[in-house]
Amino acid sequence: MTPEQYVQDKAAASGSSFYYAFLFLPRERRAAITAFYAFCREVDDVVDEVREPSVAAAKLTWWHGEVTQAFDGQPTHPVMRALLPHAGAYRILPEQLHRIIEGCEMDLQYDGYEDFEGLANYCHHVAGIVGEVSARIFGQRDEATTQYAHKLGLALQLTNIIRDVGEDVRRGRVYLPQTELRQFGVTPEDLAQRRYGAPFTALMRHQAERARRTYDEALALLPAQERRSQKPGLMMASIYRTLLAEIEAEDFQVLHQRIALTPLRKLWLAWKVQALGTL
Repeated sequence: MTPEQYVQDKAAASGSSFYYAFLFLPRERRAAITAFYAFCREVDDVVDEVREPSVAAAKLTWWHGEVTQAFDGQPTHPVMRALLPHAGAYRILPEQLHRIIEGCEMDLQYDGYEDFEGLANYCHHVAGIVGEVSARIFGQRDEATTQYAHKLGLALQLTNIIRDVGEDVRRGRVYLPQTELRQFGVTPEDLAQRRYGAPFTALMRHQAERARRTYDEALALLPAQERRSQKPGLMMASIYRTLLAEIEAEDFQVLHQRIALTPLRKLWLAWKVQALGTL
């Protein structure tokens, strides 16, 4: 299997909404973003799939070394062999990949986030940097677009957190800020025991309102002349904002299930942005 086939299979198998935004890109950009996304999946899977923390930590340390070695001209993993040929053209820096790995390491050292500031710092590593690299691959020309990319990454990650509350608590993680849990009278045990009710709904409505605000702030930061090149990010915004609305419509029933859009609906939302330029 070639490195290019490996990353293609990795991206497609994930079932992620991101995959639908890649379909409309020119061949070279699609190859670059697919390789980059496969890298993100590889390091994220270390945290989600390796049960022994010390083994996961060792694997992430290996990935730090692989990134350094790859940019020195000696990649060994198929993901880095597929990604490295695109690094120069799209200004992908080793420091950016190291920051993403550090975000995964934050999951291994997880002890909750006391406030939104702490959560936002985590999101910066696992989503903001991803947005920054992606914007460059999509065709960024204006440096102001970096701010948009970071803000959009935050909005997407906040939506993920809302969607995955039940799944995350079963892994022993609660990403909702502790100050806000206390504010709304919800405990981690309530989440683990799947206790729905007015306090939980109010807490989740607060999270959804912040996520919606963040989407609005992100879109306001995107320079008008960059809207065409950044269509894949706008596709993601459309898909995830629709997902957020779906979660709200189902009254935040996320503790016992994972609410998702169908592949056909994701493709339709992506096509609408591509063809009509509207979210």
